[in-house]
Amino acid sequence: MKLLFVEVIIPLALPKNYTWKVPEQFQDSIAPGIRVEVALRKNKRYAGIVKKILTEIPAGLNPAPVLNILDTQPVVHAEQLQLWEWIAQYYMCSEGEVMQAAIPANLKLSSESVLQWNEERSLDFSDLSDSEFIVAEALEIKGELKISEVQQLLDTHNTYPIVKKLVEKGVCYVWEELKEKYKQKTETYILLHPQYAREEQLEQLLNNWSRAPKQMELLLAYLHLKNTSGIVTQPELLKKANASAAQLKGLIEKGILMAEKRNADRLPSLPKLLQLDFTLSPAQEKALQEIRTSFESKSVCLLHGITASGKTQLYMKLIEEQIQLGKQVLYLLPEIALTAQMIRRLQKSLGGHIAIYHSKFNPNERVEIWNKINSGETKVVLGARSALFLPFNNLGMVICDEEHDASYKQQDPAPRYHSRDTAIYYASLFKAKVLLGSATPSIESYYNVEQGKYAVVTLTERFADVAQPEIQLIDLKKIPAKERSAKPLSDELLAAIDQTLKDKKQVILFQNRRGYAPYLLCDTCGWIPHCNHCDVTLTFHKTKQKLACHYCGTIYPLLQTCHACGSHHFIQKNFGTEKIEELVAEAFPEAVIARMDYDSIRGKHDHDNLIKQFEQHKIDILVGTQMVVKGLDFEKVNLVGIVDADGILNFTDFRVNERAYQLMEQVSGRAGRKDGLGKVLVQVSNLHHPVLPFVQQHHYQGLYHFEIANRKEFHYPPFTRLIQVIFKHKDKQIAEEAANIMKQGLQSVFGNFINGPSQPVVDRIRNQYLWELLIKLPKDANTVQTCKRAIQQQMIILHTHQRYRSVHIIPNTDPVY
Repeated sequence: MKLLFVEVIIPLALPKNYTWKVPEQFQDSIAPGIRVEVALRKNKRYAGIVKKILTEIPAGLNPAPVLNILDTQPVVHAEQLQLWEWIAQYYMCSEGEVMQAAIPANLKLSSESVLQWNEERSLDFSDLSDSEFIVAEALEIKGELKISEVQQLLDTHNTYPIVKKLVEKGVCYVWEELKEKYKQKTETYILLHPQYAREEQLEQLLNNWSRAPKQMELLLAYLHLKNTSGIVTQPELLKKANASAAQLKGLIEKGILMAEKRNADRLPSLPKLLQLDFTLSPAQEKALQEIRTSFESKSVCLLHGITASGKTQLYMKLIEEQIQLGKQVLYLLPEIALTAQMIRRLQKSLGGHIAIYHSKFNPNERVEIWNKINSGETKVVLGARSALFLPFNNLGMVICDEEHDASYKQQDPAPRYHSRDTAIYYASLFKAKVLLGSATPSIESYYNVEQGKYAVVTLTERFADVAQPEIQLIDLKKIPAKERSAKPLSDELLAAIDQTLKDKKQVILFQNRRGYAPYLLCDTCGWIPHCNHCDVTLTFHKTKQKLACHYCGTIYPLLQTCHACGSHHFIQKNFGTEKIEELVAEAFPEAVIARMDYDSIRGKHDHDNLIKQFEQHKIDILVGTQMVVKGLDFEKVNLVGIVDADGILNFTDFRVNERAYQLMEQVSGRAGRKDGLGKVLVQVSNLHHPVLPFVQQHHYQGLYHFEIANRKEFHYPPFTRLIQVIFKHKDKQIAEEAANIMKQGLQSVFGNFINGPSQPVVDRIRNQYLWELLIKLPKDANTVQTCKRAIQQQMIILHTHQRYRSVHIIPNTDPVY
């Protein structure tokens, strides 16, 4: 038999994939996408995924054998393997890091994993083999075991099949974060014993009942539920009859009822619908036809529709068409926060065809969604960027809503991919179409339209011909500087809120800082409390009476004494959402006020519950950060207040003007969506900022031409490709030295393109000092690829030096700050 070898991806940040030999007994079962058990070094074992099957390997290479095959069918499709390879090459990471981010935890297993005893498991081990019994008994006593301990216990390295069986039998979980192993949910169903299936036998049973009246009530409750619902579960029966499990057990022991465990779905199942209950306007019909036409010649189309123009209804029409063709659709949104309101709208029309996927789902729920998409049962997935890694097998369309949003870029850990750009590549593997939607497209996307790379369709009128909101600027310079911190809401804004509430309408106040006060200042010497681990000031959170670092998350007790001079008097400087909420509550005590930010929205359903309350007008004023800006649709909001526009306009980033316009235009789009009577008040000190006229006139084209001229002059995207290289180390000098050595190594070929090294604005996070290089490369694929290879070579060279071995080097392609 011919020798076979496999290239295997394992979930580690390795410089390349390694090769293993396939033993004869596995050669008929091996295939790309299947998990195999492999050993790395002596004792480290991993469940890797086969990427390629090879018949030849370089001379002199003597690979170790594959130890076991863990699947009968591939768990990853060929298109996913291609996607992983592309992400690794383009975003300068390893395929192992992509695998780690992409697949559910239950598919990852290594000798560093831990088995955790299942507390719900009975102590009846009669269904276990001898080896399984030994491990189960040890787990029951100790609570958890490392895989390496299981190997010692059984005196064998071949433990994966045993572990797999133990997990399947519910003895234990594989623990990575906590209970990361998937377990099928079961539900206990109650059935009537077949001997009472005939009516006369049941009647005889009831007529001859002499005692146990509570069991009689339970049986009657069962019969009622059976007639009304068809199926009866144990929890609903006990609740209906107000009975105990012991009383039910008595009926089961008498042979009157039976209990049967069945597999149940963790995700609520809905009927599969295709019922779109709306009619498109003439402008929408025209745009829909233009999108269909554009897809005949281009694979990517940008839908540039102003806020409240009805883009979502066009998405739903296109999704319906794809479902009718038997295709799958990926609908990407930038934030988990947006998915809650959108899923309700889509499920109303599409029912069980659509599933939602994001990081707030627990691991078991994620696996169930993974399996439904893999089988083709689920046709449409609505999710944040991680939904991109799901195993689609018949993808027909990708919709990327709010395509301009910076949240589409993954920051930490690797892979640092941009899900909009990655989705375009992924769609190309299926020859699927991509629709990018936004009221404020990114400069890069609109430039691609001008270059003929993307098609464009515009929607220039709001749905039902509603007018765009009026935007007014409030000059904060008229308020004395000493009063601004204590009085962040101007008289004009307060008066507008008062009138809006009198009109029985709602208000949104936008402030892009959470907490109560961004920093405290000693009134005597000017000392400011800083984080011990980061080079940032501590934010005061009044509701918790704590100081918090918004970079590393460390919480500190509220300071009473200045560390510099011993004074006890601190001034709260500037303001966050907590303070705005408090001031509004003082000014309007009768109004119902809520806050939407990272601190107030923690649970899985908190955001959805708050949105529902605001939709139902149970809340009058909503104060929030960017969460309130993006794509939400509220009929009764007639006033939006941007409390501190200066904070948006003065970031140190080449995209600051683009971002400021997008934020202000998006938040203004929440006003007057139903009746066109919306008003937006923008509090700002610099009335002459060049972005403000474009915002007031809702003039995207003006902003685009202004920005594109500046980008061209200063060599920024879309005219160049950026690669940022970050150096982290606990010693500031070592980090700086490493950055300079890297620059010297790249200087001869790329010297004209390198900026830095320099320190970022926040130059220490979690006790790691930061230095960075910024490389601006021409948009030439060969030059960019050559530079990436050179950076990776320099990283290897640096890490061969003892002094720089612990420097963490992070290459970041197409950085978004």
